[in-house]
Amino acid sequence: MELFMIFVIAGIIIIPLIIFIAIYNALVGLKNHVRESWADIDIQLKRRYDLIPNLVNTVQGYASHEAATFERVIEARNRAFNNTGKYASQAADETQMLETLKTLFAVVEKYPELKANQNFLKLQQELVDTEDKIAAARRFFNGNVRDYNNKVQMFPSNIVAGVFGFKDEDFFEVQDDAVRKAVKIAI
Repeated sequence: MELFMIFVIAGIIIIPLIIFIAIYNALVGLKNHVRESWADIDIQLKRRYDLIPNLVNTVQGYASHEAATFERVIEARNRAFNNTGKYASQAADETQMLETLKTLFAVVEKYPELKANQNFLKLQQELVDTEDKIAAARRFFNGNVRDYNNKVQMFPSNIVAGVFGFKDEDFFEVQDDAVRKAVKIAI
């Protein structure tokens, strides 16, 4: 009978401990998936940041009198590039940068010879490809954030999350409905 009581007491202690450890490890794994998927977005954003100065330089050769537009685009690009804060903060800067890119492409519409320039067309196509990759990476990231947030919020894992300070993560969302559509680039 004593041996039976030892097994019962050990089971009462060991089983919850195993569950606790499993939940903690699942939270850590999901948190790492969020970080990894953010790194995928970050790679594509950096690629976009590298394309923007080339686009501006190409357009500038045809429309040098649009200096204020070019300055706004580069300023928004630099602000987004240098933002290493929370995902929501970065999303706000991305929104602003996309708005300024729209003004750059509005300038392009005024110059048919620029729209026919092979270098510009190549840069446009690279930007379109990058935007598609960013959209895919953003969907993957947001799916990982959803899974992680579910684990942080659902019982009993919310208890473990609270004990160890796991907090909800922000989705990477564009704030303005007008910006939600991909940058339209006429090729």
